[in-house]
Amino acid sequence: MSTILIARSRAQGATSAAPPTFLQRTLRRGVLQRLRALRSGALRLRDALGEELLGNPDGPLGVIELEVHDPGFWSSVAARGSLGAGEAFVAGVWQTSDLVAMLRLFVRDREVLTDVDSSLWSLPQQWFLRVHHWLRDNSRHGSKKNIADHYDLGDDLFAKFLDPSMTYSSAWFEHAGQSLADAQQAKLRRLCQLVDLQAGDRLLEIGTGWGSLALCAAGEFGANVTTTTISQNQHARAAERFRAAGLADRIDLRMQDYRDLTGTYDKLLSCEMIEAVGAKWLPTYLRTCASRLRPGGVLGLQAITIADQHYDEALRYVDYIKRHVFPGSFIPSVTAIVDAATKHTDLRLVHMQDFGQHYATTLQHWRRALLADSGPFLSKPGGEQLVRAWDFYFSYCEAGFRERHIGVCHLRFERPGVPSAAGPS
Repeated sequence: MSTILIARSRAQGATSAAPPTFLQRTLRRGVLQRLRALRSGALRLRDALGEELLGNPDGPLGVIELEVHDPGFWSSVAARGSLGAGEAFVAGVWQTSDLVAMLRLFVRDREVLTDVDSSLWSLPQQWFLRVHHWLRDNSRHGSKKNIADHYDLGDDLFAKFLDPSMTYSSAWFEHAGQSLADAQQAKLRRLCQLVDLQAGDRLLEIGTGWGSLALCAAGEFGANVTTTTISQNQHARAAERFRAAGLADRIDLRMQDYRDLTGTYDKLLSCEMIEAVGAKWLPTYLRTCASRLRPGGVLGLQAITIADQHYDEALRYVDYIKRHVFPGSFIPSVTAIVDAATKHTDLRLVHMQDFGQHYATTLQHWRRALLADSGPFLSKPGGEQLVRAWDFYFSYCEAGFRERHIGVCHLRFERPGVPSAAGPS
């Protein structure tokens, strides 16, 4: 199932030479009417019914070519909005001259996207999608299933676009032209510096990944690391890497849900794990972090965040990422994180830095690597659709970061108690 989850499409990859039906023509007119309101750029649409220029060709994003191969596209968009458009792209139903630019256009002219997504035709599907997302709740059992459906797809896939450290989160680019591998190491060091990590510190990491942060913390900073994951695949690979690095005696690797952790630590790091806990479980996650820290302890988070103004809307909306990439996920706002920490813990935010444009560059690196060598993806069932699914996923996220609709932050929280040093400048 996991190899299909990210590639599944309602159109099943088929295109049709049949002429548009009366219903498809009607739905097309309704969608085009909404797209004419685009102001930051224009779409030059070509399909079986001809060519249309939709929007403002003099806008900052210019004219983007959109070719629709199957009139079923209009049914998908009318019924499932932007999610339907993403599924149709995966199925090969349409293509564009610049996928990132087109998605940026819809992020920038968000009211147009909202108008398309909220048509009366789409209401039944919107309710269905919300129920389905609700059923992917991040209970202990649900979290394990949600994580497996993405992170256990196969290391050969991830290795084709990640750097050699297998770090699957935003890098920190210290200068233009820096390699992805060097930028990821810079990010790992910044996370350790975020909590003033010192030799001998007892560090807890929630969300092991493939082990790169634990290796940096133990190997470069001399910390005694406890790290936990619920991905069977990542647990096995991380254990191998810790042994190979000669650090197995400094790293206690666990296969354990964060809610079941015990003990007290000096520092706690969690890199892009908060998005996987689900909005319902955000207070539980932060309470767990606080309870695992000694008085005066420090929590460092790397978190993908959404603009505060769009947080409530995003909670209700099931997009391509929630449906096909990270089931059960959510993107918190900074205010949502801080409010939950204030209400449910004694944690105090003392430092925050957004570096969303670094994530856009990271995604650009991943997408280029994916498209340059897609062999492992093509060898899986539905290979061509799988490539397009990851292409759409990376492009969709890059557009959000480029337009600052979403960001990624380093946040430092401290528990009251023994004074600790100030956060990084």
